[in-house]
Parts: sequence; C-alpha cells; structure tokens
Amino acid sequence: MKYLSTLLFLTLLVCSTAAYAGSTQTNVSGSNTAIEGGYTGGATTYESGSSSSSTTNNTSNSDIRSAPPSAGAPSYNSMTQDVCAVGASAGLQTFGIGVSGGKHVIDKNCERLKLARILNDFGMKVAAVAILCQDEREFESMIQAGTPCPIDGKIGKEAKKLWAKYDHERPDYDIYVKRMKERERKEEEIAKEAALAEKKRIEEEIKMTEELEKIDKEQDMEDLKNLKNVR
Repeated sequence: MKYLSTLLFLTLLVCSTAAYAGSTQTNVSGSNTAIEGGYTGGATTYESGSSSSSTTNNTSNSDIRSAPPSAGAPSYNSMTQDVCAVGASAGLQTFGIGVSGGKHVIDKNCERLKLARILNDFGMKVAAVAILCQDEREFESMIQAGTPCPIDGKIGKEAKKLWAKYDHERPDYDIYVKRMKERERKEEEIAKEAALAEKKRIEEEIKMTEELEKIDKEQDMEDLKNLKNVR
C-alpha cells in the first residue's frame, strides 16, 4: 500500500508539470531563434601576450601663391616746355621681387638748337653757325656747300685749310676717315683701269705700226720687182 501511494504521487507530478524551453529570443525583422544552453556576455578578452593597435594618418598640404603688388615705373615731369630732357622709366615684376627705376636723358640736339637761336637773336651769326656745326650732319652739309664751318675765328677758304690741317678735330672725323679710305680705294681702282687701258692702247699702236711696216716692206718689194721687170 505504501509503495502504491508513492508510485501514484510520482505519476501525478510528472503529468502536472509543463515542458518549457531553455530560453526564447524574439527578433522583429527575422524569425524567432532559440538559444539553448547558458550564455555569458562581457568584454572581449585577449590571450596573454597579444596586443591590438590602430593607427590613422591624415596629411593635408596647401600651397597658395598670389601675385605681389606690381612694381610701378616712376614718371618724369619736365614741368616746363623749355627743358631739353626726355624721361625714361622701366619696371620688372616677378613673384619674388619687383624692381623699377627711371631717369631723364638730355637731348643735346635740342639744346644746340636753342643755343643757336639765342645767339642768332643776339646778332652772333657766326657763333650760331659754329655751335650748329658741332653736329656732324651740319658740319658735312657746310663742307658740301663749299662754306666750311668756322674754326679759330677763320671762315671760308682759311677755315677750309685749317680743317684740312687739323682734320682730327672734325665732329665727323670717323665718317671722314672712312670716306677718305673709300675714296683712296676707288682712286686706286680708277688708276688700275686707266693703266690697263693705256697698256691696251700702246699694244694696239705697236701692232698697228708693225702691220704698217709689214705693208710698207711688201710694197717696197713689189716696187723693186716691178723695177727689175722694166729693165
């Protein structure tokens, strides 16, 4: 009886107990997945002696160049119309440096004309011509016109003699020397041509004389022959 009661109790206990799964996980975006057994979560650990490293390098280079302010060439103002000067300026600009400069240049021909005009107004005509003769073009034109420029107070033929004696003082000396050399070379060519022509003329005269002598000799022989026949 005792053993029967115990067996009945165990049967009721087994029938009344519901069977449950170990655990249940619900995923909205997928099907349910059952994970059986125990699960332990926590930080990841590495085996002793191992290491983990992460390195990120970012390099950014920027090279921006812009032109510096321009180098402005200076201007020149004469401030008056009675100044024989001309302004000149220039500038150079690079990415590293800018340089500019300027200066004024005296116009000698302008000064010469103004001085000659003033001297002429004062009645100094020879002096006015003399200062104009400092220009080689004026000097050459006066020579070609047969009215040489004044020198040492001399004019006309006397001035011409002095310029021939002191030709190194001529303002056109370099051009004068070059012209004289070209004239000498030309005169030599003319002299050679004249000598060749004279030589040719003499040769032709000699040839003509020989021909005339030959003709005279033949004529004499013919006359002598005719004289013998007459006898």
